[in-house]
Amino acid sequence: MPAETLKAEPLPVVDRFAKTMPMFSLELPEKPEMSIVIPAHNEEAVIGRCLQSLLRGARDNELEIIVACNGCTDRTAEIASSFGGQVLVVETTTSSKIAALNQGDRAATGFPRFYLDADVVISIEALRRTADLLRSGTCLAASPAIEWDLRRCNWFVWAFYSVWEQQPYFDNGRLGAGLYAVSEEGHARLGEFPPITADDEYVRRKFSDQERTTVPGTTIQVTPPRTLGDLIRIKTRSRRGTRELIQKFPELKQPTVGTRGQLVMRIAVRPWLWLAAPVYAAVVVLTWWRSRPGADRSVAWERDLTSRTMEPHC
Repeated sequence: MPAETLKAEPLPVVDRFAKTMPMFSLELPEKPEMSIVIPAHNEEAVIGRCLQSLLRGARDNELEIIVACNGCTDRTAEIASSFGGQVLVVETTTSSKIAALNQGDRAATGFPRFYLDADVVISIEALRRTADLLRSGTCLAASPAIEWDLRRCNWFVWAFYSVWEQQPYFDNGRLGAGLYAVSEEGHARLGEFPPITADDEYVRRKFSDQERTTVPGTTIQVTPPRTLGDLIRIKTRSRRGTRELIQKFPELKQPTVGTRGQLVMRIAVRPWLWLAAPVYAAVVVLTWWRSRPGADRSVAWERDLTSRTMEPHC
């Protein structure tokens, strides 16, 4: 008896089409582990050093770095672009740090989100520890401790910062001085940066003492002004920025800052600071006087250039 002949049924049109189509992946690009926004206005002297410190030892897709050039007339964008696909450069003709922060923020996709000044140096390990702490949910905002690079500063600047870093408000997770970072939840609270001078103090006041912290075992390197005159100018601008912030956002609670008595006691038990204390006090009084309402505002937007010297980036 002849074997039964099996007749193959024709494939449905959809199945036949699927059999002949090449396979395409529908997976979306993986988001970076963290995003870093660097506002930059004429920072050709330091941007290469900053980017080198970030990328040294970084894994593939670990960092998304956005350099937001605002009103640059130098080689900042060119130098940043020379780092290739690891760095995205966005530009605006408006010379405004706040405009650059918002433009860079819109381009960023990863969390935690870091905001970094171009003259700051930080290691990939410090970034990782800060990001891990923010991902843990124990805080909404964080930054490493500050390490002042005073090697090329004169004695008066050294004296000021030696006392300033004894301030009790550093005990309560003070943000700013070149870098602050937020979790995704913290970023949602921030929203868009408002048009103010003191962006770091604004961010600090958006979070309570319990919601922000200094990350243990991490530091950022910040280069302060080299001369007393430049120090006074940037501290005057800082005080004016704080006054402006209080006027525009009186509802923001001032963080715990400690008392003068606590600072005096810390100086008293450190004899090497006794000669530095009068310098600190003089700078505080002078900058308070120069920043008072109605005072000459010619230094309101000045920045220090003595700490910005040309650095190799290759």
